[in-house]
Amino acid sequence: MRTFLLIGHRVKTSSDFTLNDLCGSTGRLDVLLRCINAAFFLSGDIRRDTEIYLVLLGEPEPPKTIHLVGSELKYLNPDERSTGALIRNALMKDINEKEVRSTPGIYVSKKTFEDVLKDLKAQIIYLREDGEDIRNADLPDDAVFVLGDEKDLTEDEEKILKKYSAKTVSLGPVKMHASHCITIVNNEMDRRTI
Repeated sequence: MRTFLLIGHRVKTSSDFTLNDLCGSTGRLDVLLRCINAAFFLSGDIRRDTEIYLVLLGEPEPPKTIHLVGSELKYLNPDERSTGALIRNALMKDINEKEVRSTPGIYVSKKTFEDVLKDLKAQIIYLREDGEDIRNADLPDDAVFVLGDEKDLTEDEEKILKKYSAKTVSLGPVKMHASHCITIVNNEMDRRTI
């Protein structure tokens, strides 16, 4: 299973936002919506062997974690607005630490970044410019790729990653959009199966 874990540092944790302003009124939920598209969409299909966790840290009720499971997903379309509606529906759910199903393949919980890492039983790969080149890195098929939204991970978040023996891997020397990083990882991992 290929897994992506993203932190939305400012993404709103309530459902009271308009789908007409996903960039401004949501704390940059639009960045994470593009990451969902990059993680799952193929030409005419979606990746069933992929999952993505979005740890939302914005106001008013952080943290909230949205978990999308490719093998169960329904109703996911490639436009940001309809995906934003699915995320908004998930944020409407009454939740605690346990995951609650919102729609097929989409779950929501109050899990923290560390809670998610603790639950995942795969090698953690931290995507960062100063890591080992992905083309030379030994990567398992069931890796967890961790990256930030439009902001880098904080020092505290990086300390948590160290606690879980994360391997730092680089996609290149230039800082890129998170969704582009996911596309590159998917391509690199796909090519390794040829």
